[in-house]
Amino acid sequence: MIKNVGSIDKTARIVLGLGLLSLIFILEGNARWWGLVGILPLVTVAMSWCPAYTLFGLKTNKGK
Repeated sequence: MIKNVGSIDKTARIVLGLGLLSLIFILEGNARWWGLVGILPLVTVAMSWCPAYTLFGLKTNKGK
């Protein structure tokens, strides 16, 4: 896997992921489990690779 997620993109994904995960504590009932969607952006940050970027040929990191 070629890294395709840059540093600014990583920061935005961390904020988005943590914000979505916070829904688990804010919402009530079954709607709260939608907060687990926040795991996806955090996983892409950990791997520095986004499958959607690969699909569309995008790259936000400044490396090779």
